[in-house]
Amino acid sequence: MHEPIHMVDLAGQYQRLRTEIDAALADVLSSAHFIRGPEVDDLQQELQAYLGARHVHGVANGTDALQIAYMALRIGPGDEVITPAFTFIATAEAASITGATPVFADIDPETFNLDPNSVENLITPRTKAIVPVHLFGQAAAMDEILAIGRRHIIPVVEDAAQAIGSRYNRKMLGSLGTIGTLSFFPSKNLGAYGDGGALITNDDELYERMAMIANHGGRHKYYNEVVGMNSRLDAMQAAVLRVKLRHLDADVAARKAAAARYDALLASCTDVVTPACRYDHGFHQYTIRVPERDAVAGSLREWGIPFGIYYPVPLPHLPVFSAPGAARSGPIPHTEQACREVLSLPMHPELTGGQQKRVVEAILQSITR
Repeated sequence: MHEPIHMVDLAGQYQRLRTEIDAALADVLSSAHFIRGPEVDDLQQELQAYLGARHVHGVANGTDALQIAYMALRIGPGDEVITPAFTFIATAEAASITGATPVFADIDPETFNLDPNSVENLITPRTKAIVPVHLFGQAAAMDEILAIGRRHIIPVVEDAAQAIGSRYNRKMLGSLGTIGTLSFFPSKNLGAYGDGGALITNDDELYERMAMIANHGGRHKYYNEVVGMNSRLDAMQAAVLRVKLRHLDADVAARKAAAARYDALLASCTDVVTPACRYDHGFHQYTIRVPERDAVAGSLREWGIPFGIYYPVPLPHLPVFSAPGAARSGPIPHTEQACREVLSLPMHPELTGGQQKRVVEAILQSITR
């Protein structure tokens, strides 16, 4: 009987960190201070130090972080926001919520990240933000993207939801652009036990505006200055995140070691394209490309092995963006091919070499049939 293989082993991680997490949660329960407060303040300061950023502000989730970033940049109806066509919908959805139009650029076929050349071709006088997503944990081509932003005087908002712990030119992802955003969804490399997110910036004025927007548009209670929203990171989640932050670098190193084992196990299989690590990669996901994805997925399913398809549909092909004026897109051939071929394998710090061998055996069996 084989031990179960998990896509993400949160139960195993909890057992490893149980003593620290239980103590941290007990402290919050004893304090009865559940909304923001000292625990959140301490986490923000610890994240500032970890990321090398001037300001970090915790919010309710990663999607709110994106929306607040766009609102702080005064993006609204008539404006355009350039995002990858190959990402989770939140990156573009948050722009639509403000009334702006998402504009979809193609990806680099090796890294799955925003292609700077595709971005350059989509810029218009209405472009108010460029949003690279550090997909699956690997840095986007930030030198080129930031240069485009400077050349056209367009802010760059980093969607680092999947990439905390990864670097670009020795700087932590999320700290390079005008604003960075994080998600603390439980499955992320730094995950809470519920929803959570954060905003990152080195700009004092933007920080003040984002913090105000997240607090019903006011700096002080009952004195509201702009239209805002209610988006708060609670103390219980902050307590969990403070514990996990202390282990983040070790967990990312374990993910990289697991990725290296996958690389070695799949090296002889020419039908599988393993992840290209052009920049630092924290391996939130280990995503391969296989032309016969359905066959491989079927084999994994037969063996009882979980997998993910991130993402099966290009964003501009979704019904929500198909209405006239809902979005704009350039040619996206690399995105369309990726949507047909990508397959994400189990990836987490608790993953063992024996489990990985079984995953690869299932893949090889489907290819040699």
